[in-house]
Amino acid sequence: MEVLHFLFGIFGNAAALFLFLAPVVTFRRIIKKRSTEDFSGVPYAMTLLNCLLSAWYGLPFVSPNNILVSTVNGAGTAVESIYVVIFLVYASKKGKAKMLGLLALVLFIFGGVALVSLLALHGQRRKVFCGFAAAIFSICMYASPLSIMRLVIKTKSVEYMPFLLSLFVFLCGTSWFVYGLLGRDPFVAVPNGCGSVLGAMQLILYAIYRNEKGTAGSDGSAAAVSGAKSSMEMNGKPTKSGSQLHHPVAEMV
Repeated sequence: MEVLHFLFGIFGNAAALFLFLAPVVTFRRIIKKRSTEDFSGVPYAMTLLNCLLSAWYGLPFVSPNNILVSTVNGAGTAVESIYVVIFLVYASKKGKAKMLGLLALVLFIFGGVALVSLLALHGQRRKVFCGFAAAIFSICMYASPLSIMRLVIKTKSVEYMPFLLSLFVFLCGTSWFVYGLLGRDPFVAVPNGCGSVLGAMQLILYAIYRNEKGTAGSDGSAAAVSGAKSSMEMNGKPTKSGSQLHHPVAEMV
């Protein structure tokens, strides 16, 4: 059982790393154009927070036998930090101010959770507190593709829901779900179980609409597809161009 637990953790690490690296193409474009254009920095700030909380939860003095949770989210923290820095460099003055505010919020929330867990809580209560914090943000990250799924149904097109991205969301969620079950850890199993189900739903939609040409001919549908394009280029996470909303993808654990 311990060997299976470890193997599913390794597989989950690999799938999660793929998702963390998915926005590289977007950031090559940002660097090349020296502008963030209409892309939103919210997904990266929120995914950074999710990775920080999950990495903290996986540390031995918080949650024993979950070091693989810390390794993948530690890597995710490094990758998302690079994305945030690049975004800050190339964003407009208004974009920089918004991103700095989000970054301050991320650090405040993480710092608060870390300090409370270290100074006020011990043993099982520390694990439960940190686990709830990490699970809440993981569920939020996994739930964010619902808007792109709604768009697929509306336009009957999977153009902006890449198959590989949907596949790795499913594989990542499933791997960590099984890892959580084997380790009897609901704070890992529950959010990633949600991710596995949502990833499966994306794959089902892909199977249904993969050969459809879509119906994005009207102004409303065209605008929706344009917004989806920006979303998927960003991080596989739905955003509204202009209003700039958030996903991970990710997160992962």
